[in-house]
Amino acid sequence: MEIITAKHSIGDLIHHKLFGYRGVVVDIDPCFQLTDEWYDTVARSRPPKNAPWYHVLVHQSTNSTYVAEQNVEPDSSGEEIDHPMVDLFFCELRDGHYINNEKVN
Repeated sequence: MEIITAKHSIGDLIHHKLFGYRGVVVDIDPCFQLTDEWYDTVARSRPPKNAPWYHVLVHQSTNSTYVAEQNVEPDSSGEEIDHPMVDLFFCELRDGHYINNEKVN
């Protein structure tokens, strides 16, 4: 299987092209990792399964989402994401990009 490099990184601010929400990437799968049932029910635009998918905290929500790379674009607003879990993943927003929390065990 061909490996495709993700266009976005953990901590990147994104904008969903179809649904209009903003968010921050907290994890990346190199290809679709959920069930076919989830894909058939939720992924209505039928994005490719063999391209990157992102785990995203949704701005002004308590939800997170799983979204295909083809449906997101960079969010250049530089504005913080209002989500209760942001502090679990990141320590600060710097120059429009969240910086990972580096916890010591």
